[in-house]
Amino acid sequence: MQQNSNILQVNSLSKYFGGLAAVSNCNLNIKKGSITGIIGPNGSGKTTLFNLISGNLKPNQGKVLFNNHDITGTPPYELFSKGILRTFQIAHEFTNLTVLENLMMVPGNQFGEKLTNVFLNSKVIKKQEEEIKNKALSVTDFLNLKHLANELAGNLSGGQKKLLELGRTMMVEASLVLLDEVGAGVNRTLLKDLGSAILRLNKERGYTFCMIEHDMDFISRMCDPVIVMSEGSVLFEGTSQQVKKNEKVIDSYLGRGKK
Repeated sequence: MQQNSNILQVNSLSKYFGGLAAVSNCNLNIKKGSITGIIGPNGSGKTTLFNLISGNLKPNQGKVLFNNHDITGTPPYELFSKGILRTFQIAHEFTNLTVLENLMMVPGNQFGEKLTNVFLNSKVIKKQEEEIKNKALSVTDFLNLKHLANELAGNLSGGQKKLLELGRTMMVEASLVLLDEVGAGVNRTLLKDLGSAILRLNKERGYTFCMIEHDMDFISRMCDPVIVMSEGSVLFEGTSQQVKKNEKVIDSYLGRGKK
């Protein structure tokens, strides 16, 4: 996909905790239609950066721009309506609801949420619920989870829960999806399925992804460009091959044995 514009810009972003800079004067751009990887050693500021972009934290200085609009410190629920979604290293599913029910919970402003509509617009509610259910079923089909549609989400494996989280982003019109260590705790087979689903969403539906990940093989397969963070700011940006050959990256993160 041609990438001519930035969907997200991070300008001079900083966040301090008790005088310690978790993110320090960080500048980076995410190209529309890209799958951008963010790597770096533990403590380099990756998750704090995600929390700042997604509105879970407010920065001490700097700005975050989404499609050239300032979204700095905007609450997550407002970003959700703008098409910015974020997943977590530990999946956040409703354990006592089925896979299908988890997906059907996602779309906002459902008619059935208002008590008055239950009595006045029952046909409209039923029609909308059927549409949402059909969409949820199509998502389970896309992600090869259809056989688990009626399974309680709490019974899923770690990898299946990550697939479910990805499926939740498909229930709305997502523009930018922030993936926090999507491969953590996922076996190689399901990681391959996750990767394939992400690539399909990127190529077929135009999703832009930005992912934090430690698995360099997965990053190399999925991401271009790759951004390396160190001490709260960007150390280097390039292709995965350029990253693997960069002396600063090797010294600060990869190590000589991983070159």
